[in-house]
Amino acid sequence: MTSHSPAIPQPMSYKKLSVIIPVFDERNTVAEIIRRARQVDLPLDREIVVVDDGSTDGTRDVLSHLADSTVRVVLHPENRGKGAAIRTGLTHITGDLVIIQDADLEYDPADWPRLLAPVFTGKARVVYGSRFTGERRNMLFWHWVGNRFLTLTTNVLYNTTLSDMETCYKLFDRQVLDDITLASDRFGFEPEVTAKVLRSGERIYEVPISYTGRELHEGKKITWRDGFSALGVLLRCRISPAPLRLAPARLLRDGRRGRTGR
Repeated sequence: MTSHSPAIPQPMSYKKLSVIIPVFDERNTVAEIIRRARQVDLPLDREIVVVDDGSTDGTRDVLSHLADSTVRVVLHPENRGKGAAIRTGLTHITGDLVIIQDADLEYDPADWPRLLAPVFTGKARVVYGSRFTGERRNMLFWHWVGNRFLTLTTNVLYNTTLSDMETCYKLFDRQVLDDITLASDRFGFEPEVTAKVLRSGERIYEVPISYTGRELHEGKKITWRDGFSALGVLLRCRISPAPLRLAPARLLRDGRRGRTGR
């Protein structure tokens, strides 16, 4: 059955959506998320790049049966973190739009058209899906507090008004990502990419999405320690004097030929 998605405008000049799915020990959900990702009705081509980040629970066995002309599976020999998996995915994609999709079913690909609409109408080149403005299964209290605190810190440091910095659903014009350098290995990807996008002069557009949060006993991996790490990333990116546009085309081409992330 095809996912029911809201109608969206036709794309301006975009041809392909690249979906990066970082995966670590998600044997029970990865096949379903890929099924949903394949079924979303889109007005442009798609490719799905699944980066298995050293899974040991049988996820790789599941993925071995899912690769096809639309789905490419890339393997890390050992666990390196979500940020490292996303960087690896970026070296394998060919689309001019990029979206990050977790493999745990907390985020529903049926919401992709909501994120694509502002890009297709020329309103934005970066769109975040906010868990706090759409329907959701309520998250644990301290997770809520941590998310709101980190988002508030982002707003203060970078003069913006986001409602959900830590959301997984981040959609980018590929050129925006090509123009910044990412280094975080774990969950620091979320604050790092947000900080560097904002410092580069881009404004982030937000749309409401649905959210079905997991709890720790259901397999949720992020912890309070990652919250402190995220705070450190936000502060370092704010005070860093280093230029952000450090990715010349030659280096990008070299990376796509053989590099799988730092």
